[in-house]
Amino acid sequence: MALTTMCLTMLRRTMIHRKSLPQPPRAKQKWEMAKRHPTTADPNDRMRLNRFLARAGVASRRRCDELIAAGSVRVNGKLPSGPGDRVHSTQDRVQVDGKTIHLPTRHEYILLHKRRDTIVTRHEQRGRSTVFEDVPDSRPATVAVGRLDRDTTGVLLLTDDGELAYRLTHPKYGVAKRYVAVVEGFPNEGAVIKLARGVELEDGPTAPADIRLLPTQDRRRARIELILHEGRKHQVKRMCLAVGHKVRSLRRASFASMEVGDLRPGQHRRLRIDEIRRLRRQVGLDK
Repeated sequence: MALTTMCLTMLRRTMIHRKSLPQPPRAKQKWEMAKRHPTTADPNDRMRLNRFLARAGVASRRRCDELIAAGSVRVNGKLPSGPGDRVHSTQDRVQVDGKTIHLPTRHEYILLHKRRDTIVTRHEQRGRSTVFEDVPDSRPATVAVGRLDRDTTGVLLLTDDGELAYRLTHPKYGVAKRYVAVVEGFPNEGAVIKLARGVELEDGPTAPADIRLLPTQDRRRARIELILHEGRKHQVKRMCLAVGHKVRSLRRASFASMEVGDLRPGQHRRLRIDEIRRLRRQVGLDK
């Protein structure tokens, strides 16, 4: 019993002695950094200069280090001391060869391969499947850019960037939407010309479009590629029906510069920084 008590006493003394020892410089430095930059702070606000440049899409992290060493980078008009300098994403002005660099906005941008039998809405009262069921981690404010019919598949963009969504769907900006339709019968040359020049619909004539017949093994149904620069309700189906050919299946192959790539129906991914910038440039938001 006495031996146990003596051991506990020695252990307490050892612990007290260790607490009284000065912290190693590295540990102390980490502690000071943690106090200045607590983990609860937004990591996008302040970060290493080379990481900021890489996230902004300037170049790889290694190449950014080289640009900093070469004197191509300025922070608030001054040369940084090195790639580890901390910069604020909105308060500091970072330039590369005189061009101001910005991080992309914190909106979310999602590319979805829409599957059949899903409707483009967030709130469904009749129990039908919606596209947002395939993107359960999307933000509440995120909306679909334009609409696709329930039986239409293909590219669908989702974002909470309201200005971008507005411009991508406004006829003024003429964003290209490429569709592949399978129709009953085979359109003759006259029908193809009508589709290309514009057909008269209930809500007025359609704008000129790029039309191309695609190869097919089917002897009863044709495959038509249509590139439109406007977006009306059921537009492709109504256009084809206006020249005597009912649409049997419809897929949006691309929207602006985006294609589904390797995504299978129902799958989605987040857009890369360069893809976001390309979309924004197409509608005059970035230069």
